[in-house]
Amino acid sequence: MNERFGDRSKWAVHVPFALVLLVAAIGFLRVAMHAWREGSMLLSLALLLAAAARAFLTRDQVGLLAVRSRTVDLILYGGFGLVLMAVAVTIVGGPLAF
Repeated sequence: MNERFGDRSKWAVHVPFALVLLVAAIGFLRVAMHAWREGSMLLSLALLLAAAARAFLTRDQVGLLAVRSRTVDLILYGGFGLVLMAVAVTIVGGPLAF
């Protein structure tokens, strides 16, 4: 680890994960508030954000987002994000609709 930056570089590795977690938490909050379509879109955005971070940052920079190999992470994060977005856009009504 680079001695010049000290504790700042130790905390910087958690920023991508914290950002994804924040967007996902807001998405879950919106679902709990019965805005399920908006919440689902935020959850899909969190997954796509994780895929983008995994694609453009090194394994050391993404921290806890690097679970598997880069290729598998990209396929899973991106795939689930796109599927969730498609579901949020195409479902009409549903049990949470008023």
